[in-house]
Amino acid sequence: MTEGPDFSFETQIGGRVAGVDEVGRGPLAGPVTAAAVVLNHEAIPDGLNDSKKLTARKRNALLETLLTSAEVSLGWASVEEIDALNIRNATFLAMTRALAGLAPVDHALVDGNALPPDLPCPATTIIKGDGRSLSIAAASIAAKVGRDAHMMALSRQFPGYGWEKNAGYPTADHKQALLDLGVTPHHRRSFKPVHNILYQDKYITP
Repeated sequence: MTEGPDFSFETQIGGRVAGVDEVGRGPLAGPVTAAAVVLNHEAIPDGLNDSKKLTARKRNALLETLLTSAEVSLGWASVEEIDALNIRNATFLAMTRALAGLAPVDHALVDGNALPPDLPCPATTIIKGDGRSLSIAAASIAAKVGRDAHMMALSRQFPGYGWEKNAGYPTADHKQALLDLGVTPHHRRSFKPVHNILYQDKYITP
C-alpha cells in the first residue's frame, strides 16, 4: 500500500506552518501560480494528496473544503514577469506573494529543493513535498485549481489553443495552434517555441 502525505513535518515544527507549492513552470502560456495553505490540524480534509494524483473533480471538492477549514492564499507571477525575471525567479515571486497573503506564519514548508529569497518567515524545502506533507499537498491542490480556472477563462478569450484542456502546456495541438493562429499576449516570449515563432523570419534565408 502506497503511503500518502502526513502531518509529521508540521507537528515536529509546531506553531503556524504553511505549505507552499506552485504550478505552471512548464507551460508556454499563462502565469505561474503558487499557493500557501495553513491547515487546521483539527479539521484536515480526507484525501489530500499531490494534485497530480487526483482527478479534477476531487481537486475541486477538496479545495471547497479547504476554503472553509483552512487558510488559503494564492500568489501569481504574470507572463511579463516570467519573461523579465525568468521562470525560476518568477516562481519564487509567486510563492512569496502567496505567503504574504496569509496572516504571519511561524514556518513555511516549500515543495522542491530551493527556497525563494526574502521569505517573511523561516522555511524548509521538501523534495516531492506534495506527496509527503499534507500542507504542501493542500497548496498543490489550491494552486492547480486556481491556475486551471484562470486558463479556462483565457481559453474563452483566445479559442483554438486548447488552454481549457492543456492549461498552456506545450502539447502538439497547442504548438500547432501557435503556428496556425500566432502568438497571443498570454504567451511566454522567453520560452523557446514561442520565441522561435516570433523571430522565425530572421532565420529564413532571403
